[in-house]
Amino acid sequence: MSESLKVFGNPQAIYYEGREARAMLENARKSVADLIQATPDEIYFTSSGTEGNNLALKGIALGYKDKGNHIITSPIEHISVLASLASLKKMGFVVSFLPVDKYGMIDPEAVRKMIRKETILISVQHANNEIGTIQPIAEIAKIAQENNIAFHSDAVASCGNLPIDVKELGVNALTIAAQGFYGPKGVGALYLKRGLRFSPLIEGGNQEKGIRAGTENLLGIIGMGKAAEIAKREMEIRGQKIRPLSERIIRELPKIIENTYLTGHPTERLFGHSSFCIEFIEGEALLLFLDDEGIAAASGSACTSRTLQASHVLLAIGIEHALAQGSLIFTLGKDNTEADVDYLLEKLPPIVQRLREMSPLYAKYLRGKPR
Repeated sequence: MSESLKVFGNPQAIYYEGREARAMLENARKSVADLIQATPDEIYFTSSGTEGNNLALKGIALGYKDKGNHIITSPIEHISVLASLASLKKMGFVVSFLPVDKYGMIDPEAVRKMIRKETILISVQHANNEIGTIQPIAEIAKIAQENNIAFHSDAVASCGNLPIDVKELGVNALTIAAQGFYGPKGVGALYLKRGLRFSPLIEGGNQEKGIRAGTENLLGIIGMGKAAEIAKREMEIRGQKIRPLSERIIRELPKIIENTYLTGHPTERLFGHSSFCIEFIEGEALLLFLDDEGIAAASGSACTSRTLQASHVLLAIGIEHALAQGSLIFTLGKDNTEADVDYLLEKLPPIVQRLREMSPLYAKYLRGKPR
C-alpha cells in the first residue's frame, strides 16, 4: 500500500496526522494548478465537473447580482451548465443563448453583440464532449475583459488533453474533472481567479477557504494530483499517438458506411475524439450491438445517454431529430492501437446494415434510390 493510502487524518486538524494530510492535499492542489498554469490558491476541489459548473455559475452570478442579471452562454453547453442556468432564471436572472454554426462553433463577434449593460457573466465551454469542437476561448475572454464581465469556461472535456494556460486564455473561472485525464471519478476542481467576487453555495465549514465547505475527499484529490502530474508530462506524447487513430476513423468511416456524417468541426476538435450521425439507425441499439463485440462507444452525453432523447447539442447545430437519434461517439485513449481501429472498421458496417434492415425508413430510402 502506498504511503498516501495510509493517511487517515483530517486535513483541517492540527495534530500530526492532520498536518500530514494537509501537506498531501496542498501538494495535489499545486499539481492541479501546474496543469493549467494557475497558482495553488486559485484551485478549489469539488466532487465533480457537474458540481464545479454549478458552483461557478451560481457563485459568480450571485456574487455580481448587484451589478446586473444578464448571463450569456451557448445552447451546446453540458447539461450541468444549462440546468444551473435554468435555476438562476428562476431567481430572476436572464439568460441569452449564442448562435452556433453547423460545427458547433461560436463567433466571438456574436458574443460582443449580445452584451448588455446588465451582463455580468459569460460561460462558454472550452471543448464539447459530444462533438469535440474547440471554441475560440481566448478571443471570447478578451471581449469579456474589455467589458468587465466575468468569464467561465467548462474545460472538463479538454483539460489534460489540450494544453491549458488560464492566463493566456483569460478566463476568470474554469471547471475541470479528474476523470478527463485518467484520474479517479468523483473528484474535480474549480479555478477561480484571484479577486473574483463569489458567493459560496455549500456552507458549514472553512474547507477550501470557505468556497466549498465539507470534508475533502483526500484520496480522490491525491489521485487527481498524481493524474495531473502525469498528464502534464505525457500530454504531447499521448496526442501524437492518439490523433492519427481518430483521424483515420474520421476519414474512413463515412467511406465504408453510406449516409454517415461527421459531427463537430473537422479540424478544430479534441484529439482522440470522433463523432458521427448514422442515418436510419437508433444510437442506443447500435451501442448494444457494439458492446457485444467488445467495443465501448457513446451516443450523446454520458449524463443524458439513458434518457432516450435526441442530443440537445446535435439539435442546436441543425441536425434533424431523426438523424440525431443515430449519433455515435468514439473517444480514444492512450492504450488504443491501430488494431483497435481495424477491429472497429471491420465490425461496425455489418452491425449498421443489420439495424438498417429492420428500419422502415431505410426500406423507404432504398425504394426511392436510383438503380
